[in-house]
Amino acid sequence: MPADSPVATPDVAVSDAVRAFAFIGDLSMGRPTDHSHRTARLAGWLALASGGQAAEQQAAEAVALLRWSGCTANAAGFDQLLGDDVAGREQMFAQTLRPLSLQEQRAVAPLAEIHCEVSGDIARQLGMGAAVEAGLRQVFERWDGGGQPGQLGGEAVPAVVYQVAIASELEILSQVHGQAEALARVRAAGGSRYPAALATLACSAAADWLAALDEPSPARETVDEADRRVPLALVADVADLKLPWLAGQSRQVAEAAQATARLLGLDEDAAAQLHRAGLLHGIGRAALPNHLWNKAGRLLAGERERLRLMPYWTFRAAGAIQRLKTEAELASHAWEKLDGSGAFRSLSGAALSQAQRVLATAAALVALRSPRPWRLAHDADAAAQLLRGEATRGMFDPAVVEAAIAAAAGARPRAPARAAVTLSGREADVLRRISLGESNKEVARALSISPSTVRTHIESVFRKLECSTRAAATLKAFTLGLL
Repeated sequence: MPADSPVATPDVAVSDAVRAFAFIGDLSMGRPTDHSHRTARLAGWLALASGGQAAEQQAAEAVALLRWSGCTANAAGFDQLLGDDVAGREQMFAQTLRPLSLQEQRAVAPLAEIHCEVSGDIARQLGMGAAVEAGLRQVFERWDGGGQPGQLGGEAVPAVVYQVAIASELEILSQVHGQAEALARVRAAGGSRYPAALATLACSAAADWLAALDEPSPARETVDEADRRVPLALVADVADLKLPWLAGQSRQVAEAAQATARLLGLDEDAAAQLHRAGLLHGIGRAALPNHLWNKAGRLLAGERERLRLMPYWTFRAAGAIQRLKTEAELASHAWEKLDGSGAFRSLSGAALSQAQRVLATAAALVALRSPRPWRLAHDADAAAQLLRGEATRGMFDPAVVEAAIAAAAGARPRAPARAAVTLSGREADVLRRISLGESNKEVARALSISPSTVRTHIESVFRKLECSTRAAATLKAFTLGLL
């Protein structure tokens, strides 16, 4: 296949996509990477105990597994609000966070709206069904009407929301505060966060259920989930939402790696595998707080060590995404350097395969060509010069570097997916800039238009994409090939 042929969007089984979102969500929330799976089992048991059938059990499990799938979309807001989006949210749901001021409480509401819209959109794109989608769009509602995003309350909230909320609190609080205290807190929240009768039912069986969680349980999936396929790029796009300036970057790395592999003469299977690995290479970023990625200037030694864990967490995803173990393992080499100065394994020389060298080089070149909070994007010539300099110092393979630069110079735009939605050129310009985190004023200044005109374009984009938040619009635009 020629190097400039269109890139086919690789797909993945729905069940593997769900596992990937559960893994990313647990990392984002500072939870152990089995939290969502343990919560899913508890929620399923509670759904059955409260009179549900197999369909209700499956819906409860699915909502629990996807509950945190919107966490990347509001990470920037929580990092600004709490100082650490990962630790802050971990403390919030472990009920160890300091009391929030009234102003801080008000700031949480729009963040919850972002989360619910994105997670609901993910469920729709995964084809999870109306019950699961509705549960995720209302996942932070409360029985007393004091929840988010709609302050619905009572029977207006799907039962699965309450089942998953109780299951999650039982799982988290029993580990943080002990089982007795967890049961006391769940009982106390009955009648406010969730129905009192449901809390009582859960607490009556909780001891047995929590003990059963420690017994091995094979992952369950329906035949439908195993057969249905969704684009792997959806996982990449959601992971990239964590940092506004990352929007679409995993797609760029995937395409750069594939194009470079083709120029180097790698066979098409190897090139396609590199494309999938490129889509996965950034998912470990969810484990680390946004302020580390946003920091300008020299990092402290401890901060550098924390960032070195990013590819480790990507590697750990290999255990979560069963049919993509090889790709996830390859993806975890995206930060390695030929001289051994990379992360997380510090491999060097012959220990790095050609595919691993290609991925690391592609990731480095895309990063140089992309803006960061502390610098503008380098143009093609400057990026090529910097990358060649690093190759001269032994950090990258010179042959791979030249192939990556050549591929970037000769690449043609990816053929956009056909979509029912169309944006005007100006609407696309505005969306592209807000997807990178620019404010209305910054967009207006860059495009030489007024802030009110920017606002009008944003409203039009939201209306066309049926979204109400920037994160959801960014995700949907990438999914539809509009960006």
